[in-house]
Amino acid sequence: MRFEQLNPFTVAVYYLCVLGIIMFSMNPLLLCIALLTSVLSAVIGGTADKKAHLFSLAVFLIAAVLNPLFVHKGMTPLFFLNDNPITLEATVYGLCAAGMLTAALYRLRDLSKVMTSDRVLYLFGRFSPQIALLLSMAIRYTALLRVRWRKISDSQRALGLFDDGNLIDAVRGRARVLSILITWTLENGIVTAESMESRGYGTGRRTSYAVYRVHKYDAVLMIVCILLTALSAVGIYFSKAEFYPVLSMNLLNPWGIAGAAAFTVLSVLPLIINGKEAIRWRWLLSKI
Repeated sequence: MRFEQLNPFTVAVYYLCVLGIIMFSMNPLLLCIALLTSVLSAVIGGTADKKAHLFSLAVFLIAAVLNPLFVHKGMTPLFFLNDNPITLEATVYGLCAAGMLTAALYRLRDLSKVMTSDRVLYLFGRFSPQIALLLSMAIRYTALLRVRWRKISDSQRALGLFDDGNLIDAVRGRARVLSILITWTLENGIVTAESMESRGYGTGRRTSYAVYRVHKYDAVLMIVCILLTALSAVGIYFSKAEFYPVLSMNLLNPWGIAGAAAFTVLSVLPLIINGKEAIRWRWLLSKI
């Protein structure tokens, strides 16, 4: 069974564990591992195209540059810009913050591919159908609005109404496209609401189209994720990473190394599962 075919609870637990370590840790070693494994997962899994990688690179560079430009704390100046010191401590902190943000964006992009709207409804439908519906529609409209924007832009160009030869015409053309897109989306929302009301949505207990069962494999994976996360948290606790006023790092102690190893295994767990299934599939084909 591939990772994206696992029970939604198992997938949710995995991403909560990974994102929890990424977003609540400023350990440089773990953030480097998180960024490298996130990019590797996106490349192998095909969840990010060239534009997505360029966008992530731009986010990383902007986040890394902004911190030393606006924060001048630290005892080790590298150079001065308009009489303001650009310090080593602020630069390293900016790189760590940029790595954390970029890695989280990659993981959230993977999550949006794995957690389909039906899985979101199954996961939250019993607790709060309203939240489940809201999340499901948000995930759906993220991709749908992009497709509609492209269709409207192509139609406007075919009619000769979209001209980006200069800045003013480009702004007017995009404003017209945005107006059409909003109108189309609102009309579609009204139709969807009327359709749901006519079908009796919210009048009774919600059922799920797909029935996901929790197997032993899912339970074992959830336990493994929790244990690896706990070991990673212990490694973070015993690792010293201070940025201000002077850099002070103690990352390669036994607990720090164990935590980094545990987080590495946790980060590449989907690749391990899919790789095992690919090897098994090829072995079964060889037996035919």
